[in-house]
Amino acid sequence: MAKKGAAATLWRRSTVIMIIIILIGFGIVAARLLYLQVYQSEELQKRAVEQQLHDTTVSAKRGSIYDSNGNVLAQSITVWDIVLSPASFKNWDDEKREEFAKGLSKILDLDKDDIIKKTKENSYYVMLKRKADAELKDKVLEFSQQMYKKYKISGVIDTIENYKRYYTHDNFAGAVLGFVGSDNQGLSGIEYEYDEELNGSSGRIVIAQDAQNNPLPYQYEQKVDASDGYSLVLTIDENIQSVMEKYVRETIKEFKVANRGCAIMMNVKTGAILGFACEGSFDPNNPFEIADSEKQKEIDSLPEDKQDEAIAKAQNAQWRNKGVSDTYIPGSVFKMVTASAVLSEGLIKDDTTFTCSGSYVPYEGAESIDCWTSSGHGTQTIEQALCNSCNPAFMQMGFMLGREKFYEYYVAFGFSEKTGIDLPGESESIFYNKEGEPAGMSLMDLAVSSFGQNFKITPIQMITACSAIANGGKLMQPYVVSQVVDSEGNVVKATEPTVKRQAISEEVAGKVLSMLEKNAKPGGGAVNGYVAGYRIGGKTGTSQKKVDEEGNLTDDYIASFCGIAPCDDPEIALLCYFDTPDPKINYYGSAVAGPCFRNIMREVLPYLGVERVYSEEELEQLDTTVGVYDNMEVDTAKQKVEADGLIAEVVGGGSTVIAQNPAAYSSIPKEGTVVLYTDEESRDRKVTVPDFRDHSLSDVNYLASVNDLNVCISGSAVNESDVYAKSQDIEPGTEVDPYTVVTVVFNQDNGIM
Repeated sequence: MAKKGAAATLWRRSTVIMIIIILIGFGIVAARLLYLQVYQSEELQKRAVEQQLHDTTVSAKRGSIYDSNGNVLAQSITVWDIVLSPASFKNWDDEKREEFAKGLSKILDLDKDDIIKKTKENSYYVMLKRKADAELKDKVLEFSQQMYKKYKISGVIDTIENYKRYYTHDNFAGAVLGFVGSDNQGLSGIEYEYDEELNGSSGRIVIAQDAQNNPLPYQYEQKVDASDGYSLVLTIDENIQSVMEKYVRETIKEFKVANRGCAIMMNVKTGAILGFACEGSFDPNNPFEIADSEKQKEIDSLPEDKQDEAIAKAQNAQWRNKGVSDTYIPGSVFKMVTASAVLSEGLIKDDTTFTCSGSYVPYEGAESIDCWTSSGHGTQTIEQALCNSCNPAFMQMGFMLGREKFYEYYVAFGFSEKTGIDLPGESESIFYNKEGEPAGMSLMDLAVSSFGQNFKITPIQMITACSAIANGGKLMQPYVVSQVVDSEGNVVKATEPTVKRQAISEEVAGKVLSMLEKNAKPGGGAVNGYVAGYRIGGKTGTSQKKVDEEGNLTDDYIASFCGIAPCDDPEIALLCYFDTPDPKINYYGSAVAGPCFRNIMREVLPYLGVERVYSEEELEQLDTTVGVYDNMEVDTAKQKVEADGLIAEVVGGGSTVIAQNPAAYSSIPKEGTVVLYTDEESRDRKVTVPDFRDHSLSDVNYLASVNDLNVCISGSAVNESDVYAKSQDIEPGTEVDPYTVVTVVFNQDNGIM
């Protein structure tokens, strides 16, 4: 019985232990199930979906950018991303992987071992190559088909449609358009500022997969279409922009401008930017390439450990839009603002005079400040002071205003705030900030500020202020995007011209505009911006830009020219600005920036349909057109030449004209000479073109006469004694037919600041 009792006890204990073990086991399982179903349910469902579904992003097409005439400046072209599905390779042996990687590496020019490594990743989606063109995509698909025929395995490689940004004119308007990164995200310029509008919304393709990761039939696929981005219509005109870029580049080259240059043209009535040339820029198709070949050579010569830093610095410099991001000392172009202020306050009349002896002591105890000409300007009215760009006269005006009033007009013309132009990176102006001083200015600050020195503004602020004077005193907000449109061409958003404030009265604006027009005529300091037949107004600027360690100004200059046309009904304003021209060549705004302004206006005004209206003096200087005199009897031809207001010179012993020079329909000065050839032997004679450059008008006419040449005069007004020949269209030393027409460009050598 004792044994049975012990066995029964042992059995009961064993039963209890088994029950406890079972309960504990089931409890653990139940707890685990509870944990998985309650606490990890969402995560497990997500992982299950990931195993069962293959999700591919479909890129949205970035909107295009058009000029004001509808010409495409930037667009997105279709390319393809080449992707692998490593999960589809799990049953592949090393021999298959080697074959696959070897064939694909040749097509894509990638490392074979790197491709093999990617096939072993724990993923359903690995990027192999971004933005392949159509030819490359077709080769990949052909190779994929070959592998499928051989091994009956699909889904290992795929091509996904994507887009690549393409700029139609290479480096055209690069600083304005900007560029995008590898993910089509805007990184600078318009591309950055309007990235949200241009980008659109990505779509998705979701495909169900079986246990072997093969796609299930089409009905298991779900697709969410991408929503393409909006397009932009700019205010910039491609034709105007091209003209501006051409002449800014030429000026940079001619005067060896060290720190780039820019030109901004604004519609004064709306604030729309018609052209924005910022040269020394870059090609948006290759934004990371250093555009300046000389700078690249300089970087290449550096030690390797210094090159990365130098490259980054050069890239940031070429991407920078000087017109909105750089601040500069405006110099004498600012005198139009000071003149507006004293007239607005009624502090002077038209006949109020100012005296300049060549220097001026602005207040008792101050150091004397020189005018740009040591001989002085004598007694002058405000109009004469503006045309003479007289610093002492404008210092006197500044002290009439006082510091508070001066700053009040500084604010009124928009210099104390950003313009709000729709471009990124706009800088704020740099004005005085001295505690305890009215308007933060000392008396010396007021003296030099009155003629535009020592404070800093942006070029876009200056052209906006100039436009206000042209627009009856209304300060407009500048803008470069006129419309945002959808893929169907519907206007989503349109920019309306915005008047920020009335800076000065219409009456005062008209007076200053009249002074600016006088300044661009013979006798004015801005005559190098003169274009015959058009009423141009303008002001030059030459400012010292740097201060050394002792606080002294150095010999680095900003040369600028700011002007308006036509003055009888202002339509456009243009600022040309060059940062550090070579002082050994010339650094004055009149000589450097004036001709650039003139050349741009000479082409743009006719393009805009502004009619030429010549004065009597201009009509006398206009060239005429050569007629057709070939195959005429000599006497008849001579009579025809003289009737055309020209001089005939008959060469040869024949009775009939067999050739003429200049050719028919070419331009020639009035009372110019036309050679009428009457036999072949007479055509052998040649003359040599002299060097007209740096000669006065009378000297050029004399040289042309003694060398049997015709000269067409271009450039500044030619009835001035201080104009000089700047360039000629036929190189000195060239042999030409007698009385060939040589076009000589003149500038006024007045050295006005």
